[in-house]
Amino acid sequence: MPESGPASAHASAARRTGRRLSWIWLVPIIAALGGLFLVVRVWMEAGPTATISFQTAEGLEAGKTQVRYKEVNVGLVERVALNPDRSGVIVTIRIDKDAGNLLREGTRFWVVRPRLTLSGVSGLGTLLSGAYIGMDPADRHGEEGGRFATKSSFTGLEIPPEVTQDRAGKRFTLKARDLGSLDVGSPVYYRRIPVGQVVGYHLDANGEGVDVQVFVDAPNDAYVNAATRFWNASGVDFSVDARGLQMRSQSLLSVIVGGVAFDTIEQRERVAAKADAEFPIFPSESAARAQPDGVPLHIRMRFDQSVRGLTVGAPIDSNGVSIGQVDSIGLELDRTTNQFYAEVGATLYLERLGAKTMGEIKEYSGSSLEHPSGKLLTAMIEHGLRAQLRIGNLLTGQLYVAMAVFPDAKPVSFKMEQTPTIPTVPNNLDQLQQQVNSILVKLDRVPFEALGNELNNLLRGTASLMKRLDTRLAPEAQAMLKQASKSLAAVGGVLNPDAELPASAGTALQELSRAARSLRELADYLQAYPDALLRGRAQDGPSSRPPR
Repeated sequence: MPESGPASAHASAARRTGRRLSWIWLVPIIAALGGLFLVVRVWMEAGPTATISFQTAEGLEAGKTQVRYKEVNVGLVERVALNPDRSGVIVTIRIDKDAGNLLREGTRFWVVRPRLTLSGVSGLGTLLSGAYIGMDPADRHGEEGGRFATKSSFTGLEIPPEVTQDRAGKRFTLKARDLGSLDVGSPVYYRRIPVGQVVGYHLDANGEGVDVQVFVDAPNDAYVNAATRFWNASGVDFSVDARGLQMRSQSLLSVIVGGVAFDTIEQRERVAAKADAEFPIFPSESAARAQPDGVPLHIRMRFDQSVRGLTVGAPIDSNGVSIGQVDSIGLELDRTTNQFYAEVGATLYLERLGAKTMGEIKEYSGSSLEHPSGKLLTAMIEHGLRAQLRIGNLLTGQLYVAMAVFPDAKPVSFKMEQTPTIPTVPNNLDQLQQQVNSILVKLDRVPFEALGNELNNLLRGTASLMKRLDTRLAPEAQAMLKQASKSLAAVGGVLNPDAELPASAGTALQELSRAARSLRELADYLQAYPDALLRGRAQDGPSSRPPR
């Protein structure tokens, strides 16, 4: 028994020592496991990272700049560095785990800063909070099943998008010759109500026009269909008609920043147009509401006179109706005469001539020629159809081309080609100028110098004659005037009632009185005895004097 005491005590001490060592090592193990758990938890809760390329890092700061979607913080900028070629910067961001699915193909990023655009002022809040990165994820309805490929590298936008991808509505492309006064943010009107805006523009594939992207909000996008026509509603449209001066504009905003308007012109079944459909844009509302032009006919015209005042775009007129426009103006050399002439290219829209004309064209032509109007055009030229330059504005001297029938026009040979040449006639002003030139040529042939010499000689002879008359006849004329004055004075003295008559004059007056008395007695006698003219005066009788 005494030997067993120390042995049991030693065994008990050994057991106590073993327990103490196990508990000491358990603490760091638990701490390590806890740290590992926290690391794993942080790693599992951390969202994905992505890189965004920008041209500049203005306003961006690692650890402070936020990433926002719909003004909600969904991430943070972790690193900002230059890209390998030093042409821009690469921004590394970390997105929250619950927003990680927003990093997909089609997602857009941009830096939100204070901006003043046509659509208004944006980003004013960044004046206090600083710039942040905006986010516009791709629409979930863009692909079948709403599945998108994840993406971790993006190219940021330098200009914020005008329309986000989750905005209800449709995009359309408008084909224009030039941009005009349109810009990103210009409004789109339907019946003078703003229903959308211009969201972008770029040159077309061949560089001959501009593609303008517009966005029409839902539900107004349903009003865009195959019969819809768009026109440029920028500025103010002035027109003069029978009612006087007319002025039209969509709104004051469109006058300042431009705009686009649309309406459905043709009354037919209206099916909403699909997204990204293309439409031409007309320069004005009147052009948009005009009848369709149909198949254009490209023509050439030769003018031997000056075309100063004729510009590209000038109308081609027929009885006051525009049936086309001038496309090009150039010079060509006629080798037969070694004279230059103007060759004008133009486009005719024959459907503007009316339904009856188009019916005759279809009946007249068939499909044997390049253009269905070939035979009818040939017949009209044979009957005197010609092109003529006329003055459209006396103040500016602008010219236009008139298509009219001239019955007295000289016959010409015409061949219908792909681009036919329409014969021309001089305008009235040119004819008047030719007549004036002819008159001037005739006047130039008149010997004005010889006539002037003869006239000078005649004037000198007349002056010499007048001088001789003045020296020779003047004294005689004065003497005659004096004698005439004396004669008139004598006659005046005789005719004066208070003047005494000469004796001979008194005797003559007495004789005249007696003669007058005898004549009066003879007349009385003949009145009483008219037969006395035949038988003479009777010798007997009481008295020869007729009774009174």
